[in-house]
Amino acid sequence: MVAANQAATGLPGFLGADFTEFGPGRLVARMPVRDDMLTLFGNIHGGVMAALVDHVLGCVLYPLMRRGQWAATTEFKLNYLAPVSGGDLVAESTVLAMTKRTAVVRVEVTNEGHLACVAQGTLLVVEPQPKA
Repeated sequence: MVAANQAATGLPGFLGADFTEFGPGRLVARMPVRDDMLTLFGNIHGGVMAALVDHVLGCVLYPLMRRGQWAATTEFKLNYLAPVSGGDLVAESTVLAMTKRTAVVRVEVTNEGHLACVAQGTLLVVEPQPKA
């Protein structure tokens, strides 16, 4: 998963987040804040931070799931705590609870050592579809 993330395309590729720690129930990702992520006021767009949170919400579950399963976010809530205008964002994702069908995950995002965002989400654990 770490190597796959480094070769990511689409939104994960745009974010450019690298997984620095990744194990069962815990993931840490670092993402540089770039100029194309900033609003006209010079702060990171909330949607960019939300996309980072959503990405690590799901990815943290993969070491805990069976082969072929995947995770789908059903809801998440963010609290933006401080503006971010540069440096790196570090998102630490932790699994709080997990059943066969759902998981609850917490994410804390820091910027240069200061808490910038906290989030919590619920994810559906999806079973692989049998091949016809």
